[in-house]
Amino acid sequence: MVASWYGKAFHGKKTASGEIFNMYAYTAAHKTLPLGTILKVTNPETGKSVVVKVNDRGPYVRGRDLDLSYAAAKKIGLTKKGVGKVYVEILNRSPNSIKKVRYSKNFKRAPKKGPFTVQVGAFTEKSQAYKLKYLLSERYDTIVFVQRTEKNGKIYYRVRVGRFFSLRKATSVAEKLAQEGYPVMILSLAEDNG
Repeated sequence: MVASWYGKAFHGKKTASGEIFNMYAYTAAHKTLPLGTILKVTNPETGKSVVVKVNDRGPYVRGRDLDLSYAAAKKIGLTKKGVGKVYVEILNRSPNSIKKVRYSKNFKRAPKKGPFTVQVGAFTEKSQAYKLKYLLSERYDTIVFVQRTEKNGKIYYRVRVGRFFSLRKATSVAEKLAQEGYPVMILSLAEDNG
């Protein structure tokens, strides 16, 4: 991942989580990870690490994946350079980020046989969908795919995990994803129309 940092210009302003941004706290912004996710961020050039909480969205600069608070960037030696490659490890997720498993509207009339899939996000930007796809592919031992759909004249890129022939297996994976903070929905691929 490529990380940058932000500080004084945003200090005291509200973050996407509703918290007030404190440039001296160990926090980070990411576009797709659930708010409340705890990360260990390591700068391979210095070997230094910091543990941060994702409490904001961003960065909104092409080619950057993570924005660290000033304090977090300083701790790993990133403030002078401004931007650099980092290694990121997800440590855990905040209990506040746990979601409930939902079923698609078509599920009640869908056949009770597979294949089933678990949707974890829908994006209008293709690149955001693929970032989440690659993140989940590293963590889950099942297929993760992006399906392009059109609804009301708008294009969506839906990130889906697995093709399960057992509803029990789909539910198990959905519950795990929900525990990690993803807004999950179980769909029957047999009846799915986007």
